[in-house]
Amino acid sequence: MVSPDHLAGVLRDRIRSGELPRHARLPTQRALVEEFGVNRTTVRQALSVLEREGYISARGRGAPAVVSSPAEDSPRPAGVEVADRIALAFQADDISIDAFCLTTETLNAALAAPLIAISTGELTPESISIRVMLPNPDEPLAYPRLISDPADRRPLARLRQLTRTFSTSLRHQLTSLAEMGLVPKVSVEIRSVPITPVQKVYLLNGFEVLTAYYQVLPRTVEYQEEQLEIYDVLGLNSKVFRSSSDTAFVEESHQWFESLWSTLAQPLTLG
Repeated sequence: MVSPDHLAGVLRDRIRSGELPRHARLPTQRALVEEFGVNRTTVRQALSVLEREGYISARGRGAPAVVSSPAEDSPRPAGVEVADRIALAFQADDISIDAFCLTTETLNAALAAPLIAISTGELTPESISIRVMLPNPDEPLAYPRLISDPADRRPLARLRQLTRTFSTSLRHQLTSLAEMGLVPKVSVEIRSVPITPVQKVYLLNGFEVLTAYYQVLPRTVEYQEEQLEIYDVLGLNSKVFRSSSDTAFVEESHQWFESLWSTLAQPLTLG
């Protein structure tokens, strides 16, 4: 069965190769339905992907989309790209997500729309399996850290608080799907590693990798009614790079995740 992501990939390749040049009209939705043997929903979802990526524009009122050009095919902020790619991953019957990140804030936000779609019956997956690795806030991480005193533990205590909040929310939202009978099989595992992440990584359904570098910057945060000047990272704004066609990279990324998961990673305990 042709997925929306696969259909979007075929059309994307036609645009990049020049088979569908800029300003040309795409085939109609009816023509795409007939060519690929899919329903209109799949076609619309694929076109939505291309529209968000900047490959097509002026879609609506039944008129075929017009080919445009994305800005140098540039990566998008994690808050946008991760949400879009996870939304597509949830079109599958069996969903698997492996993530290595700082707090799961981006992942929690990205899961909001698919979980609503499941609760309303729009999506009916058979299984969801999510594994998350986070840095252990009890270890001497490189960041977050107080600019004036690297030995001050308050930034790590704040990270521990954020980790507890987001992790608890993530686990509750997903396990409740199984408890309500909306998804037959749900598995959520969260482990910690004694490593400061320099990038966030998401492995989606075994065939796509999303990566984004964490850029360290000074910022002011509040903790226990105090203003702290710290070195920290902002994950939602980091630019995401996506790979699914490079099978060697995808496989190596899975092996890297498994190597950490099966050795250094320990069940997350935050009290």
